[in-house]
Amino acid sequence: MEVVIVPDAMAGGELIAEALAALLRRKPDALLGVATGSTPLPIYQALAAQVRAGSVDAARARICQLDEYVGLPAGHPESYRSVVLREVVEPLGLGADSFMGPDGAAEDVQAACEAYDRALREAGGVDLQLLGIGTDGHIGFNEPCSSLASRTRIKTLTQQTRKDNARFFDSLDEVPHHVITQGIGTILEARHLVLLATGAGKADAVARAVEGPLTALVPASALQLHPHATVVVDEAAASRLKLADYFRATYAAKPHWQGL
Repeated sequence: MEVVIVPDAMAGGELIAEALAALLRRKPDALLGVATGSTPLPIYQALAAQVRAGSVDAARARICQLDEYVGLPAGHPESYRSVVLREVVEPLGLGADSFMGPDGAAEDVQAACEAYDRALREAGGVDLQLLGIGTDGHIGFNEPCSSLASRTRIKTLTQQTRKDNARFFDSLDEVPHHVITQGIGTILEARHLVLLATGAGKADAVARAVEGPLTALVPASALQLHPHATVVVDEAAASRLKLADYFRATYAAKPHWQGL
């Protein structure tokens, strides 16, 4: 696992956007796994700026969702399909046919989970999966004590996660109780995992995921198992890392040609 400490959220977004751009230059039809929420917005904004400037061509890129709420009506502005279309697909100038996601409104939710897991495999697998981290250490919506071998499935959200996400809704009561999420086992199949965390509120979760033991209690600690996992954190989110100075030194000495 590589840990990169950046000055602020904007610097993290620009760094990861350049990694995405480099991937698209090598593999124009790469399948990019995207996360939602406020944390990854600087990534999408920086990548869209590169596309507008002509420094990278994203026309053949494919986009896939990490998770989706269960039970929101089609077209709901806070469904993750709507969010990804609005914040990623449209700014990159892509069509809806470039997008893959689970059906959170399906009558048979379990079948929808299995279908999405299968679709990701049939698409050739995810080339780079972006991740955030919850204050309790979750990735995707794999809440604490999720199986480290889990596949795409339905999960019940903790009250804390619902409170964290209530800022996107008019009230806590409107936040769904269930989601479809890629499982930890599914996430670990991506070729490159990139987790971005910003702000002091994520510092404890980051430290436990990076430096703590591998445990289902902290689902993000599963990144320790991945051969190519990158954790990008701003100074505030890095404030609880015991090895912060070591992470800074190793990144400063890293050959530029290695990329992220």
